[in-house]
Amino acid sequence: MDFKIEKNEQYALIDLNETSLTQANHAELENIVRQLFRAGYGNMIVKFDAIVELDGFGVSVIRKANKICLNELGLFIIVTKNEDIIEQLDKAKIEDLTIMPTVQEAIDAVFLNELENDFQSEDEDEFGGSSSHGDSYEDEY
Repeated sequence: MDFKIEKNEQYALIDLNETSLTQANHAELENIVRQLFRAGYGNMIVKFDAIVELDGFGVSVIRKANKICLNELGLFIIVTKNEDIIEQLDKAKIEDLTIMPTVQEAIDAVFLNELENDFQSEDEDEFGGSSSHGDSYEDEY
């Protein structure tokens, strides 16, 4: 499988230089995802720019990778503008799979997700699991 990996503190970017993700090469992507997960990456962005063929094996790898990332409160994001691939992934009904048209939007989604996770954990710590408090900022004016 022809690919490049760019690692960042918050995410790993996998740039697939393949035209297909099928039975022939799906295991390689699965191994890459496992290695990144073991290295501590809960957010993974996969560039699907060149992918034009996706079979059930490819969809299965995406489903597994997505579940791994979601379990870590991270995101598994597919970056593609290919309508056929998007439609195929929509039909697969992969729970909470994120599909973005550009890498920059995917990176923004990762940072937003990290902020939401941080905010939720702060709320739980500060307010004992409740995210509402009685004070209003309007009282200060």
